[in-house]
Amino acid sequence: MKTEKIKVGIIGLNPDSQWASKSHLPALKQLSDTFEIIGVANSTHESALKAADVLEIPIAYENPDALIASAEIELVVITVKVPHHYDLVKAALEAGKHVYCEHPLGNGLTETEQLAAIAARKNVVAAVGTQMVVSPELIYLKHLIKDGYVGKVLSTTLLGSGGPWSDEAISANYYLYDKTNGATMLTIPLGHTLAGVTKVLGGFDTLTAKMINHFTTVKLTDSGEIKPKTSEDQIMVIGQLKNGAAISIHYRGGVSRGTNLLWEINGTQGDIQVTGPLGHGQFVPLTIQGAQGKDTKLQNLPIPNEMYEGLPDNPVIRNVAGIYKRVAADIKNKTKTVPTFDDAVVLAHLLNDIEKSSKG
Repeated sequence: MKTEKIKVGIIGLNPDSQWASKSHLPALKQLSDTFEIIGVANSTHESALKAADVLEIPIAYENPDALIASAEIELVVITVKVPHHYDLVKAALEAGKHVYCEHPLGNGLTETEQLAAIAARKNVVAAVGTQMVVSPELIYLKHLIKDGYVGKVLSTTLLGSGGPWSDEAISANYYLYDKTNGATMLTIPLGHTLAGVTKVLGGFDTLTAKMINHFTTVKLTDSGEIKPKTSEDQIMVIGQLKNGAAISIHYRGGVSRGTNLLWEINGTQGDIQVTGPLGHGQFVPLTIQGAQGKDTKLQNLPIPNEMYEGLPDNPVIRNVAGIYKRVAADIKNKTKTVPTFDDAVVLAHLLNDIEKSSKG
């Protein structure tokens, strides 16, 4: 029996971009039995026409409003910069469309709460792209903790490198260095990874935070221009989770010559280490090692092969595809298996608490 495909419109798809065309597009093509890409809309019609031509998409809409209003589109995917999320998501929700928006959902807590309230009122599938929480590695890790591999969790430590947010950038990424845009090291690499940490270990009870900006200017390497930098490049958090465990976090801008992602979970019966090549837990391959009982050193804890069945090998595409698979299931079954806008609100509260604490 042939099933009706979910018709998708993407806002913010450029063949030269490093995200949507290299993650959302191949993920949707991987799931072509379930989804059909109908159209694209960008900041200009010319840009949309180029994307549609190069990427073989049927319709180039004149603007995002036209895509949202189209009867052809069921699911609106929003992959533009954070400051534009609110207006586009709100319009899509008010039009009764299902939405998949990249994280951060809103530029700050207030926007996120408002969008979640609209989504609840419209009763549509509203997914936020915290892709780490659907990765096979994280799902397996959650099973390990739930099944008592480490016993009672006593503490957890998270160390990560954000990648950007040092003293150099290309012009296209400069918006990340202007804190008012809401696309900072706190909200993106640490935010994504905290979505995974709290999915496994539960939320925070208390916290104290400090954020530091070592570099108040950034050099644009492609133009030589020196511009202001207001986004912090060092973030430190200590606190206690609701399960009683102590937590310590340090994220830093740039890339380390040593460790770039280390998440350790220590318990009464064992220890687990999760490592990766960068502090963006949402798009890097994760390795899990553990030891328990009389073990004297860590050993690999391989993820069962069946957890990767039907998913791409590339972790960036795989985790985005994981969100899409859940979106499809939620549309079909009227369930809530995908990270929702309500989940985005919980995460936004945590990030807001870190921000407030850092200001004293």
